[in-house]
Amino acid sequence: MWYVSTRGMAPRVDFEGALFSGYAPDGGLFMPEKLPQLDRETLHRWSALSYPGLVMELCALFIGPELIPRDELNDLIHQAFSRFRHKEVVHLSRLRNGLNVLELWHGATYAFKDLSLCCTAQLLQYFLEKREKHVTVVVGTSGDTGSAAIESVQGAKNVDIIVLLPKGHCTKIQELQMTTVLKENVRVFAVEGNSDELDKPIKAVFEDVAFVKKHNLMSLNSINWARVLVQMAHHFFAYFQCVPSLDVHPLPPVEVVVPTGAAGNLAAGCIAQRMGLPIHLVTAVNCNDIIHRTVQQGDFSLCETIKPTLASAMDIQVPYNMERIFWLLSDCNSQVTRALMEQFERTQSVHLSKELQSKHSQVLSGSSLCSQVPRSCPGCWADSRNSLRDLSPGEKGDTLYPNEEE
Repeated sequence: MWYVSTRGMAPRVDFEGALFSGYAPDGGLFMPEKLPQLDRETLHRWSALSYPGLVMELCALFIGPELIPRDELNDLIHQAFSRFRHKEVVHLSRLRNGLNVLELWHGATYAFKDLSLCCTAQLLQYFLEKREKHVTVVVGTSGDTGSAAIESVQGAKNVDIIVLLPKGHCTKIQELQMTTVLKENVRVFAVEGNSDELDKPIKAVFEDVAFVKKHNLMSLNSINWARVLVQMAHHFFAYFQCVPSLDVHPLPPVEVVVPTGAAGNLAAGCIAQRMGLPIHLVTAVNCNDIIHRTVQQGDFSLCETIKPTLASAMDIQVPYNMERIFWLLSDCNSQVTRALMEQFERTQSVHLSKELQSKHSQVLSGSSLCSQVPRSCPGCWADSRNSLRDLSPGEKGDTLYPNEEE
């Protein structure tokens, strides 16, 4: 399995290269050169697997046995989920009228990002020990990524982690999760500005290839392909739990509502769609609604300011994983993607072509819950759940408004 940059100006790399890179050297994000297509037989076999089993199968597809032998990969995945509080790791709660809630909060920090980061950290440690290397992880956070990333690597001898958090923009619980870890390999800094503003210098650092190589830097934000890879399992597990039988033709669709910040989980769902999973994605955002406007109007542009809400991890105006979605929906056209993103970086405003917007509307719909809340509110809910509703064949489905953040 080879990985290419969404902007098409960087050499292709294997999984290990993508894992340690974060941003590609040309400023793009790594994506698989070719997506495997899953037939009905494979989906039927996967439907009997546990959540860790699905993560294992997906990782095996996208990593390859020449990099990590299957038995060793299985041990890494097992170790990654060993501290989760629920025996299933991920659990589907069934509500009324075909509405289901996928519980993704059973990890150490109660954030859904525990799921992908615990696996990414295990993969990272595997290669570091094998190559006898040391890395410094640089993470920008709006709250949940920072605490989950620290939890995944704290105390590791071959990893240092530097976390930048936006001062006054995280919940108190998440801030304490980050600032009370007394491990020598953990450094946390409060930064003036919001999470989008602190992402800019981090990206500038990673664009300096010589500097990154000299200091062995990498990122564990969802720019990292390994994060998106593991999050694909959420969508497969949810689908198999919602659909009573895979013996019907065509396979029934399921609507998946994804509370969205930087759009890593949304990108994972789009990739799962492309591989053959019959889901329809609904992106749910708060009043920082750039993704909603992109889906509904083709308007990928910044508003004047970020509006603070209870869901601070969704208070994002630069959802960098939309670049992966643009690349997918433009039929992997790196030239189109590069032009879009370079214009956005110059002007903070892009209007999608009618063709590209039409493709978005075919696979995505959006909803925005535009209720701004005062910063004095006590904090956000556990940032972890997707709302899922079974759809009968041909049914479009109602818009759902989940009250959790990405």
